[in-house]
This record gives sequence, C-alpha cells and structure tokens, in this order.
Amino acid sequence: MNAHAVENPSGAAPILEVRGLRTHFFTRAGVVKAVDGVDLTLAPGEILGLVGESGSGKSITGFSLIGLLDEPGRVVDGEIRFNGEDLRHASAEQWRALRGRDIAMIFQDPMMTLNPVLRVDTQMIEAVRAHARVSREQARQRALQTLSMVGIPAPEERLRAYPHQLSGGMRQRVAIAIALLNSPRLIIADEPTTALDVTIQGQILFEVQKLCRETGTALIWITHDLAVVAGLADRVAVMYAGRVVETGSTADVIGHPMHPYTHGLIASIPTPESRGRPLMQIPGMTPSLLNLPRGCAFRGRCPRATDACLAEPQPEQVRPGQWVRCWHAGGPRNP
Repeated sequence: MNAHAVENPSGAAPILEVRGLRTHFFTRAGVVKAVDGVDLTLAPGEILGLVGESGSGKSITGFSLIGLLDEPGRVVDGEIRFNGEDLRHASAEQWRALRGRDIAMIFQDPMMTLNPVLRVDTQMIEAVRAHARVSREQARQRALQTLSMVGIPAPEERLRAYPHQLSGGMRQRVAIAIALLNSPRLIIADEPTTALDVTIQGQILFEVQKLCRETGTALIWITHDLAVVAGLADRVAVMYAGRVVETGSTADVIGHPMHPYTHGLIASIPTPESRGRPLMQIPGMTPSLLNLPRGCAFRGRCPRATDACLAEPQPEQVRPGQWVRCWHAGGPRNP
C-alpha cells in the first residue's frame, strides 16, 4: 500500500514505519516472494492485528521487522523505520542492543524463548542485566513484578522452576513476561495464544491490552484468528500472498469488510446464528509464492473475479482510513 494507505488516524508520531517491505527466499526451485511490498504504520500504544491464512506472509513480516530471518531469506527492498531510524542497515551489534530492550518478540512456541536447562529466575535476571546496569536482586524484583503483571500465581515459586515443571499455558506466560521485562517500545507477537485454552487466552489478551494502554508500548499481534483481533486490536491489516489486501480500523474492517478475502475470513467464523449450518469456506488454496498468478493473487478463489482482475489492483481508500487492494471492493470497476 502507498504512504497514504497506512496513515495513523490517531495523529501521534509513529514509532514504526514500514514502506515497501519485500522479503524473498532464494531457493533451488526459484525465488519465493514471501513478503511483497508491505506498508505498515504503528503509533505508541497502538495494537495492530496482522491477519491471514497460513502462508500469507504474516509471520515472515514479523521476523523481517525484528531482523530474525534465516538464510535463504533476505529483506531485498523497503524501509523499516523504528523511532525514525532505518533498521534495514543496522549492524549485528545494533540489533543485539535493540532486541529485548526496545523491540521484543513473543513466539508461538514458548520453548523458542525459554532455555530448558536453566531455571526461570536465571533466564529472566540475565535478560534484565543484558540491557540494564542493575544488581541481581533488582533484576529479580523486576522479574517478580513482571510475572505478576501477566497473571502468574505464586511468582516466587515459578521463578525457581525449570520450564519443564510448568504447564504449556504457564510457559507461554513466562515467555510473554520475558518480552515485557525491559518495557520495550514495540512487541511483535506471533500467534502466542494459539495453543492455550480460551480462559488463559482471554486473561493474556486483557493483560496485553492493559499494558499497551498504560505504558504506550505498541503491539503487532500476528494471528489467523479474526475473533481474537476483533476484541484486541485498534487496527487490522489483512494479508494474502505476501501483500496487505485490506487495512483500516478494526470496527470498519470487521463490520464492513470490502475485500472478498476479508469477507470470506469473517464468514468462516462460527457464530450463534450459524449453529447447525455448514460454515462458509473460501474455495481453493493459497497460490504458490514461487509462481504467483498474473494480476490479483486472489482471483482464482474469488467469487467477484472478472477479466479486470488480470491487472494488478492498487490500494484505494473506500472510507476514511480504510484501504483495499481490489478491483471489485465497491462493485465491478474497470482498471
């Protein structure tokens, strides 16, 4: 989307500006365009839901933003500005200083964060002292405070535990607490509650919202679950085949979806009214990112597709702050 497509309606100076982000994987079979021209803007304290099916490029977008791509993946184009500083050309040393202090990531699997052979207190104390000149006792108190913040009961006891002694939900809370330890200005959360039961998920979402409101921490919540985003995020960006196809306030995108893909995602969510009836499915599968179709990548699955869709649609504003990349967002149009 263009620069206007990602304006922040709150008017606050953005903490994160992403322009034309392209991340490609150079494989033997060819170039996989996992992220293909993504634009995002995030203000302090704002929560952005990044939504899409598996393979849409949302997790790779998150890894690109925090500099955690493995070969053969590379960011090949675009700008990533954090606090006005372009991170595209940050050195390994600069990234080490930023990660955990200013930008943190919460992974879907907490064991990507936790070391199985170290006690929780050891890991949390070291995470604090890596970025702040404080005593072990001060770091320990900070760890206790953060564990309480994410709703962990008996935090003293949990600090002395090893990861394998905790339940999956408790491990994920500890991983979230580690991300919050140094009060980062931006958190990227990659489906961190997918494996948790609904009660614990609700508690964590409440704590995360509260944190963003109280501290001004910005959050990108990556998920395939629009139901979670509806109650959590201020704005939504819907991704398909490496591109943002619709973005706007959560109320606008969920209440008035304009892209047929967004409409399909919302229609496939169970509701009390759909009880006893088959849920709608989006036909077909996400196209191979090795060989994307000409024009709109969604046209092979789209009920509104016409010959116009053989040309690539550009982002268009359909209402203030809501942008859609579709020829037929407001009915058939000619390119």
